[in-house]
Order: sequence, then C-alpha cells, then structure tokens
Amino acid sequence: MNICVIGTGYVGLVTGTVFSDLGNEVICADIDARKVARLNSGDPVIYEPGLEEMLQRNLADKRLHFSTNIEEAVRKSTVVFICVGTPPKSNGETDLSQVESAAHAIARGLDSYKVIVNKSTVPVGTGDFVRRKIMENRRREVDFDVVSNPEFLREGSAINDTLEPDRIIIGAPNNHVAMALLELYAPLERPMLITDVASAEMIKYASNAFLAMKISFINQIADICESAGADVSQVAKGMGYDKRIGISFLQAGLGYGGSCFPKDVLSLIDVAKRLNEDPEIFESIVRVNQNRMNRFMGRIEKRLGTLEGKRIGVLGLAFKPNTDDLREAKAIEAIEWLKERRAEIVAYDPVAMDNAKQILPDITYVNGPYEAAEGADALLIITEWNEFKLLDLSKIAAAMKQPLVFDGRNIYQMERVNKAGIEYISIGRPATMLCD
Repeated sequence: MNICVIGTGYVGLVTGTVFSDLGNEVICADIDARKVARLNSGDPVIYEPGLEEMLQRNLADKRLHFSTNIEEAVRKSTVVFICVGTPPKSNGETDLSQVESAAHAIARGLDSYKVIVNKSTVPVGTGDFVRRKIMENRRREVDFDVVSNPEFLREGSAINDTLEPDRIIIGAPNNHVAMALLELYAPLERPMLITDVASAEMIKYASNAFLAMKISFINQIADICESAGADVSQVAKGMGYDKRIGISFLQAGLGYGGSCFPKDVLSLIDVAKRLNEDPEIFESIVRVNQNRMNRFMGRIEKRLGTLEGKRIGVLGLAFKPNTDDLREAKAIEAIEWLKERRAEIVAYDPVAMDNAKQILPDITYVNGPYEAAEGADALLIITEWNEFKLLDLSKIAAAMKQPLVFDGRNIYQMERVNKAGIEYISIGRPATMLCD
C-alpha cells in the first residue's frame, strides 16, 4: 500500500518506519528541511531503541522516503496519516494549528480518493474539523474520508508498541472505509475495534487520563505511607494482585511527565468545560501531580538545611528511561529548584545530556554516575535507568562527601542501601538513617 505520513516526530517517524518494514511504500513528509535531510541520510534524529537499524534498512531497500513536499507525497498515496504535534495552549486547550496546516496541504494535493487518518492525539470533534478544512481548501471535487486511528506507543518501547499493540482502534464513518485500515494492520494480527470517529478520539484521552489517575492515586497513597510509616511498594504490590486493579502504573515516584499525559489530561479538562461537564476528577489528577516535586525537594531542603554551595549530583535527565526526551521532565523542575537555592549541580544521563545542555547550559555535566557522586553532599535519582539500578552502592557511598541518596523512583531495596552505609530517602517508604 502507498502511504503518506505527515510529521516526523516520535509518532510519525515510528509509524512510517514500521509500515515500510511491513512492506508498504511510505513517504514521510515534514516541513523541516534539515530534519528531512538527516532522516534521508539514515540519522533517526531521536533516540529510540531499534529505530535506527529499521530506518536504515528500509531506506536501503527504498521502501521508505522522506520529503518536504507534502502535496506530492499526498498525491502518491492512498492512505494519508496526520502525525503532527498537538501541544497545549496556556489554558490547556489543544493547539490544532499543525493539524490545520496538514489539512490544508492535503487539500492542495488531493487528486483522487484518499483515506485521511488522524493519528495525532486530538480532542473529540477534530475529525469533523479536518474534514471541514479539506472541503474548504481542496482544488478538485474529489471525495475522501477522515478516520481516527489513535496511537498508544510509549517512548522507549515505541517500535514494539507499534508492532504488538494491545489493541488497534479504528474510528471510521462506515465499515467500507474501515476496511482500508483493517487491511493495512492485518499483518500485525492484533485485536481491532471499529468505532465511530468521535468514540475513537475519546478512547485515547480516556486511556491516558486513566493511567495518569493511577499514577496520581498511588502518589497520594505514598504521601500517607510516609506519614504513617508504611511502605508504598508493599501497598502497591498488594493492590496489584487484584486483577481488577493490576500493578501497571502503580509505581510511586515524582509524578508523570513527557509529551502525552500532561497535555492530554489538560485537554480533557478543556473539552469537559466546553461541553459544560464537570472535570473535577481530572483537575485533581493534575493538582496531585503538580505537587510531587515540591514535596520531594522540600524533603531535601529539610534534611540539608541551606543548599547554597552544596554539591548535588543528579542522576537522570530524560522524562523516562530509554529516551532522550526532556518534555515535562522532572529533572528540569528539580534542577531549576536547586539553582534558585544556589546549589552546585552535577548531572548525568546516559543519552539525554546533549538535549539537556540546550535547556540547562549552566550546570556541570559528567561522564558517569560515579563522577556525579564524587564529593557530593547528596545524590538525587530522577530517572530510573537500568544503569542506575546496577550501581555499586558501596562505591557510590565512598565517593560522596556524605552518603545521602534521595531516590525519586524507589529503584533500590532498603536492605541493599543499608548494607552500603547510605542514608536513603525514597518515596512513600521509611527513610534509612545512619547511626552516629
């Protein structure tokens, strides 16, 4: 099948590359000429496990192409995916300007029947919006249909999530249109659900809001555990054995970040308000999440007193492991907080430091976790990279000015840090204190 993918961010690039790997002819179109040139040279631009090899293989086999000519890419395709950014506005409303621009480009290139697929995360009603914009701007009286096919990939496991999704949602105006997408996805042999367009759009937001709710819920439980002397890890494990609840997304920590959950919950709040519905539960999710870093950093200040001149090591900058993405990353929030208090900051991340230097140029970056711990008054664990889980904690303790670790992701067993002689303060668990 001939496919056009508009947008080469995480969703567009992974979608286009995987579809080409399944044997389709794919053109990924983007207005950023420098990015397109890098992609055509085999540089994936973003860090995503497995992506570079798949990208280069399909470029070599000439099934995958990158172009700045969106109209031409549309003309050469039968299915057109819209995979552009949908960032939040200051009031939480979803900014659909990139979707609108994509619709205008599709309208200009429309020369025969096409299936237009919204894969970007968009609020309910966007399918009608896209159809209206194409109708208003098309140059020929050519028919088309608009379908909603939300993505559920996770950064860090995007290739696997695209090849082995839990489900494939196809929101189509009729079964005939849905068949085009069913044919495209058939090689994956995964569960498929055909709905109307509006329901498909809502499924994406409802799913992300529910997962964000689980994160905020367990983090509020963690706060109570800290005050009560309970261990949130054990509480979550006990809850997770209940099949109605499950253990996924019940890891207490610093809250959710990244490019999806923050904006999607805010967008759902905006949609609810516009429809005169009460968004109270969604507003609570956001409020709990926003308080996470203040609580965590407040514990650091309480333990150390003044932070001016204190050397603080920070492990992890990306918003989650296996990505270099810093959008809504908790590390940025933590570092800005430390900078305000004139702490000396030494940071390390396995893959995200180049991106971090563009945002935080005035801190010290080092080549490894042991170097970050060297002479530190405290060590902060912000991102749960596997590399950090396997550290020699005795070596960490010996390198530090004082063996004090604040773990925002609960990556260590209490017994292990006790044995290493580290004072350990984590989330929702009793602190381990060193004896004088």
